[in-house]
Amino acid sequence: MIKDNQRYFNRLHVVFDALVIALSYVAAWFLKFQGPYSETSVRALSFEQYMFALVFIVPGFLILYYAFNLYTPKRVQGRRLELANITKASTLGVFLIMVALYVLKIIDFSRSVIFIFYGINIVAETVLRNVIRYVLRDMRRRGFNQKHILLVGYSRAAEEYIDRIISNPQWGYTIQGILDDEVEAQTEYKGIPVIGEISSLMPILLENHLDEIAITLGLGEYYRLEEIVSFCEKSGVHTKFIPDYNNIIPTKPYTEDILGLPVINIRHVPLSNNFYAALKRLIDIVGSIFGLILASPVMLLACLMIKLTSPGPLIYKQERVGLHNKVFQMYKFRSMEVQKESEEKKAWTTKDDPRVTGIGKLMRRTSIDELPQLFNILRGDMSLVGPRPERPFFVEKFREEIPRYMVKHQVRPGLTGWAQVNGYRGDTSIRKRIEYDLYYIENWTLGFDVKILVLTVFKGFVNKNAY
Repeated sequence: MIKDNQRYFNRLHVVFDALVIALSYVAAWFLKFQGPYSETSVRALSFEQYMFALVFIVPGFLILYYAFNLYTPKRVQGRRLELANITKASTLGVFLIMVALYVLKIIDFSRSVIFIFYGINIVAETVLRNVIRYVLRDMRRRGFNQKHILLVGYSRAAEEYIDRIISNPQWGYTIQGILDDEVEAQTEYKGIPVIGEISSLMPILLENHLDEIAITLGLGEYYRLEEIVSFCEKSGVHTKFIPDYNNIIPTKPYTEDILGLPVINIRHVPLSNNFYAALKRLIDIVGSIFGLILASPVMLLACLMIKLTSPGPLIYKQERVGLHNKVFQMYKFRSMEVQKESEEKKAWTTKDDPRVTGIGKLMRRTSIDELPQLFNILRGDMSLVGPRPERPFFVEKFREEIPRYMVKHQVRPGLTGWAQVNGYRGDTSIRKRIEYDLYYIENWTLGFDVKILVLTVFKGFVNKNAY
């Protein structure tokens, strides 16, 4: 039933898209020639001649939408990816129109109409698809348009999958049950029962009442994977594999094809790409220079206040661990009384720490003490955005206590980071910080860096956990 519904829905979706494309094009023509800022000169082509182009534009754009996966079920395509695909399809479509006009030497056709259509169509398609997404989610919450799934294998992966489906009813998934050889029948996890052994999979598949099979075998049962996949493919039911190694392999591993042999790379680190690394470094250099110029009055004032209120050096240097586990000297404005190095290494600063000076408390709260790290960024020790660096003593401690802690050293440490703008600074959970750091490392984009810098401006400077 769900397959028939999806097929009918896709056909209806194509009709809606065709109407949006046509209406966007007509609206572009009216804005160009009939709107408040329209041209007063005589048009070289008539309205009918412009509209004739829809014979080619509508089917052409629909083909591009299909090519860019815009008719993929909305359960599996997020809004941002959908917007990106709409933009890509529309951009390619407009490019092909422009090429066709050039090749056919049609000089009287207003190029402005095409560019206005381009903007209107992207906005209109995005609005349409978000309305459809909202309607479908509301229907699924009410129990309609459900996709029926059977899990094969009781494991941590099965439990985590069930957790996510239960907490997201708008996805429209209904789990019929679990098959497993080791767990007794009628055992339940959050209302989802074990309904039999894996050997009963074939009879269930022959009944053809399922939309999907999710293979959620435990690690010790992977020897049965080939057999189960073979059963599923014979039935024609869509099958997906949810691996039970989330604690070993992260959410975004990537595969390579070596002469037909698939190789799984344990962790995807975008900044291991030389081009991305060079681009980020260039932005760090420009950004640190700009930051030093912008912050120079505040830094001069900080120097003056430190000198007047506490004897000792202006700049405090401390060993931190950076890219590829290399130790570097990180700079900060001195915010504590001068003390022996052996005493300073003992622990983090705590609330109401007597070692912190009066002006030091203010600098820590407002992150002014971190500004000299702009010089570290200029030197290449640090980046504007990245995981915050720790002292060697704590690195040695955490590498044994916290899984995947050392992964953070695959990128340059940052002046600010994803963990910091989410509130994990100072005396907060180191495990949560690592979770956010790993997410940043695996999902890095230039836009993500910009987002973190903007968030830092609005909520990252003032630190209630800084003592």
